[in-house]
Amino acid sequence: MDTAGFLTPVIVLIIWTLVVWVILYARRLPLLAKAGPLTEDAKSPDGEWKKTIPLKVQAPAHNYNHLMEQPTIFYAFMFWAAITGAATAMILYLAWAYVGLRVLHSFIQVSTGPVMVRFGVFSVSTLCLIGMVILALVN
Repeated sequence: MDTAGFLTPVIVLIIWTLVVWVILYARRLPLLAKAGPLTEDAKSPDGEWKKTIPLKVQAPAHNYNHLMEQPTIFYAFMFWAAITGAATAMILYLAWAYVGLRVLHSFIQVSTGPVMVRFGVFSVSTLCLIGMVILALVN
């Protein structure tokens, strides 16, 4: 299997993560500009300041953090599969499904959509990742 083609879902998810980063700052910077000087409380990620920030502004930051968590397993796995020759068409299909579901998860979270819908999408994406690993181990 062509390594560059196999790793395309990786670069797509990286690009998507950077898009979420832009959304995060596009929503956060106007609020910070209005807020004026920050207090000592702003140093704490769980400070009182957090209660004053609308969910629409916080949601992209939460999603960006999520894109720094489980997808790291995806990235490591994809490179491992490419390097070891474990890459298969089925793993590639599941990788694209994983990326698509992670993007959908982002849309739901950034738009402050229903938590249970977002959880369902997250769960299915996790099953794709688990399936990828199982396929690599049995081949």
